[in-house]
Amino acid sequence: MRSRLRLGDLFGLGLRGLAARPARAVLTAIGIAIGIAAIVAVIGISASGRADLIATLDRLGTNLLRVTPGGGVLGTGSEVPEEARVMAARIGPVESVTQTTRVDATVRRNDLIGELETGGIGVLASRTDLLGELGGSVREGRFLDEAAIRGPAVVLGSVAAQRLGIRDLDPRPRVYMDGTWFTVIGILEPLELHPDVERAVLIGYPVAEKLYDTTESPSTLYVRAEPDFLNDVAEVIPATVNPQSPDAVEVTRPSDALQARRAADEALTNLLIGLGAVALLVAGVAIANIMVMSVLERRTEIGVRRALGATKRHIRIQFLFESVLLSGIGGIVGTALGAGITVAYAANRDLTLAVPPPGIALSIGAALVVGALAGLYPAWRAARIPPAEAVRK
Repeated sequence: MRSRLRLGDLFGLGLRGLAARPARAVLTAIGIAIGIAAIVAVIGISASGRADLIATLDRLGTNLLRVTPGGGVLGTGSEVPEEARVMAARIGPVESVTQTTRVDATVRRNDLIGELETGGIGVLASRTDLLGELGGSVREGRFLDEAAIRGPAVVLGSVAAQRLGIRDLDPRPRVYMDGTWFTVIGILEPLELHPDVERAVLIGYPVAEKLYDTTESPSTLYVRAEPDFLNDVAEVIPATVNPQSPDAVEVTRPSDALQARRAADEALTNLLIGLGAVALLVAGVAIANIMVMSVLERRTEIGVRRALGATKRHIRIQFLFESVLLSGIGGIVGTALGAGITVAYAANRDLTLAVPPPGIALSIGAALVVGALAGLYPAWRAARIPPAEAVRK
């Protein structure tokens, strides 16, 4: 009668084989779990960061150009003409233009603080459409409107508010700027791509001109253009806004900073995945070792099974299945652990949670492949043991 090895019997044999040496099996499974957890966590954290980055880019847009005075050919300072905003708006693919201008004033929490103790906070004259063009939002209060730009009212960037110690608008706080008290009417949410705005207090052009002789020559122009023509607009803007000295105008795209960060994150992700793969390799060697030791310790069992009719193929399948089962258990535990790490990290950093199912499936598959490869030699060796010699030992 031909011997058969049913799937249920194979599963039972595999579990009994691992249960016979629980400590060794657990330690080996932990090795697999650590490698898989590292890979899943890295993939999940990277995917969450990427999803958050994409959401940020979608919100802020990649079609925004930042135009500032450059150093010119001789490296000397320069100014952009006051009509620059109007000139830039005449470029065909340009959708909108707004601006800010640096104001020669210092900001203090009260009039008792020394003039040099400004905390690195600047003052910018702003148009009322600035926040909308930058894709920002107000955390407290409101932004500058047509009424506010003519009086002593300011809006604080998120970093400026933190440095001034102003967390909310209750009671209505004020700041002191070169002899004049200004009422804080709003606090902005962080603007990741615009640190100069984050670190500034914003006032209207009319009050800036009245109190500090500020002109409308822009320190920064923010130009939104049709995405398909963005590079073309960037090329013609310098000569358009400053025909007399186009080399003194610098054009950048704020979203490039996020793209560069994404590239750096991807490089780091690849490195960490490589480390996880090394951990898997080490775990695979551990599985191969435990299975070889198992073969040596279970020679009598192998001989008895062969004498009772088990074929070489049955023995190979049994030991290979034990190896795969061991790595599979470690893979499942590691996947759960890695997913948990990703959830905790995303919640702590306020990121968009993204654990890609293909990444999880790939990680579990990698664990099973490692187990199968690690079990090939021990399974082959077990199948080659002669029954008579195995029983005699």
